[in-house]
Amino acid sequence: MYRYDAVDRAVLADRAAEFRDQVRRRLSGELTEDQFKPLRLMNGLYLQLHAYMLRVAVPYGSLDPRQMRALADIARRFDRDYGHFTTRTNIQFNWIRLADAPEILDVLAAADLHAIQTSGNCIRNVTADPYAGAAADELEDPRVWCEAIRQWSSLHPEFSFLPRKFKIAVTASPHDRTAAKVHDIGLLLRRGRDGATGFEVIVGGGMGRTPHVGPTLKAFLPSDRLFSYLEAVLRVYNRHGRRDNIYKARIKILVAALGAEAFGREVEAEWEKIGSGGDLPGSEIARIRDSFTRPELADSPAPGDFEVRRAAEPAFARFVRNNLKAHKLPGYAIVDVSLKGFGETPGDITADQMDVVADLAERFGLDEIRSTHEQNLVLPHIRLADVHTVWKALDAARLATPNINLISDIIACPGLDYCALANARAICVAQDIARRFEAPDRAEAIGELKIKISGCINACGHHHVGHIGILGVDKKGEEFYQLTLGGSGAEDAAVGKMLGPALPIDRVTDAVEAIVDAYLLHRKDGERFLDTLRRTGDAPFREAVYADAH
Repeated sequence: MYRYDAVDRAVLADRAAEFRDQVRRRLSGELTEDQFKPLRLMNGLYLQLHAYMLRVAVPYGSLDPRQMRALADIARRFDRDYGHFTTRTNIQFNWIRLADAPEILDVLAAADLHAIQTSGNCIRNVTADPYAGAAADELEDPRVWCEAIRQWSSLHPEFSFLPRKFKIAVTASPHDRTAAKVHDIGLLLRRGRDGATGFEVIVGGGMGRTPHVGPTLKAFLPSDRLFSYLEAVLRVYNRHGRRDNIYKARIKILVAALGAEAFGREVEAEWEKIGSGGDLPGSEIARIRDSFTRPELADSPAPGDFEVRRAAEPAFARFVRNNLKAHKLPGYAIVDVSLKGFGETPGDITADQMDVVADLAERFGLDEIRSTHEQNLVLPHIRLADVHTVWKALDAARLATPNINLISDIIACPGLDYCALANARAICVAQDIARRFEAPDRAEAIGELKIKISGCINACGHHHVGHIGILGVDKKGEEFYQLTLGGSGAEDAAVGKMLGPALPIDRVTDAVEAIVDAYLLHRKDGERFLDTLRRTGDAPFREAVYADAH
């Protein structure tokens, strides 16, 4: 974990005090809602359908037990006893009173948390691999670079009022767990021929109304030149981005309009003007790296009775198959904590559950917790000898659903139940599909299948990159759902293709089941869903869903 210093804490305290005065002026009538709106958005406070929603930043998805308990405290005292983890690895509280918002910011600041840059036309929370620092396949811990980007960009005048919101992802593993290629900037750590690390820089990805997989702008950027290059990209975007049209303001539109090569030439020219003076000195990167606390991992701890328990308890064995991932050190495991219980809201977690996770991280997890862009949590450093105990505690708290990457591990935005922008509900659709595929043997037989649901074209549920994507649309006041197939947010990133006409809400789950049945019918040699779809094309799936319409 990155340890906040006196400067970090002073910034958070000053921001909280500033916002307290802004709220006072709004409640007294000194500020109109139009005057107050840009001020509250800079502090992560939205006005939704029923109440204010506060979006709290979880920088690159890293939390410690103290911070998780602070979030639980906010849920109990100021919300309805729960929070909602989002696809930016942040957490949202959906039932906030405006008068309570300043006190909430104080609670956050005391725990080294905040809501800065969770809204507005600025660089939003940087996404990192949730397995960072633990993954067996990573080159180095990417969170150091995420933290450097956070410090470099926060409150930077060049980046405070961009043409539109801006999102960055950093990963250091060949398997992309950040959806880097559909970010405004994706940074993939690479090893150069001389052994030095650098970045493949992808610019112009994104979802929303016009989804794009970002092109590679630079195949290898030396890591010591990262920040001048990022500044060059942002300057070109600031100069040419469409401030006259909110729907054409994202950098993906600019890159597509100019073409990747022409955009790249503009960036190179700007980069040359900036020069190396725009880069952070090595001493600053070293300072940030040294400010991370490193978990004291034992040297190959004994696995205890892990294998005996796995052989003797089928339920535990299923959890191990689906929710444990390889750790870089023998004797440890990465434990995925599912926030996708059957019939529950994807990403939601109660205050009591937050406390359970905090306790487990403190007792067994070396004080580290991660949130993921797929709306789950991770305990990245669990000894194999402790996995069974952790599983029992998670199971008692309804957090041990063994479904990571399976069909019921669904991403869903809040949709029309909460969001003022939504056209249709997303939560109930996710719940219905999860219940349909609740049988664990069936889910495992289907294998990896990512369903992602958005309640509107803004794509907060990442439907464009779902293996099965579901988009809610409004048809004359009725909720309909457009299905797409073949999307991926991984290293083989792709935007899904529309399958056919939109379906009414009562046909969506049946349609998903028809798609799954067609997949199982055409699958060869244990192929993943995506592999079968790419081999057969979408015709068998279209026929399965729309056969009755012919």
